[in-house]
Amino acid sequence: MRIAWLPLAVAALAGCGGVADAQDPTPEGRTFVSVGVVGEPIPGGGPLTLEFRDGHISAFAGCNRGSATADLSGGHLSTGELATTMMACPPPFAEADAWMTQLLQARPGWTLTGDDLTLTTAATTVTLRDKAVLDPDRPVVDTSWRVDTLISGDAAMTSVALEQAKPGLTVRHDDTVVGWTGCNTFYGRATAVAGIITFGPINTSGPPCPGEVGEIERSVLDVLTGEVTANVVADRLTLTNAEGNGLVLRAE
Repeated sequence: MRIAWLPLAVAALAGCGGVADAQDPTPEGRTFVSVGVVGEPIPGGGPLTLEFRDGHISAFAGCNRGSATADLSGGHLSTGELATTMMACPPPFAEADAWMTQLLQARPGWTLTGDDLTLTTAATTVTLRDKAVLDPDRPVVDTSWRVDTLISGDAAMTSVALEQAKPGLTVRHDDTVVGWTGCNTFYGRATAVAGIITFGPINTSGPPCPGEVGEIERSVLDVLTGEVTANVVADRLTLTNAEGNGLVLRAE
């Protein structure tokens, strides 16, 4: 009996240990995008994007990006003071930062069911879905990108002229880039590696254009020089040069 009892006891202890060691799912290491809001809507429509990584949270609701420490213990999301970029955004997106900060500072309760994360405060419930499922990042190379925002320092700018000019570009797998400045077609060398695109000299099809279209062309070409940081979030590509100027492009 003693010989038979010992293996059973070990097996029972191992089974108990397996249950005790099992961890509940958490948002850590994942990025979520809002798919529904009950309560005050996001100014500008959002969506709210939350990335959880290494005990920190990165948040974006349509204007500035914020980051802070994040504690998920006890079923509540507790963040440190949210540090944000200082970009000037047009209304109604300018109010999105206050909405985002108010939500995160309220220490919302959180639940994670499969790919859906729910944040709940006394006034607001936000449902978010794993971005990898909802809207995967487009590849930088061989995607046709159209410029919809110009970034100059800490200001993001859009205009009717920009919408009508429709500048854009495609970085191709043969380490070249082709595109349209809103005034001229262009061609050059471009190599994309690990979040950096290195642009060589750009050749345009004609002389610079006058007026606002010419200003758009200069803004586009000024960014496409040397090493440029490339950040893709779903169907949006943000290119930022060493001077802090950049382009926000959307996949077509």
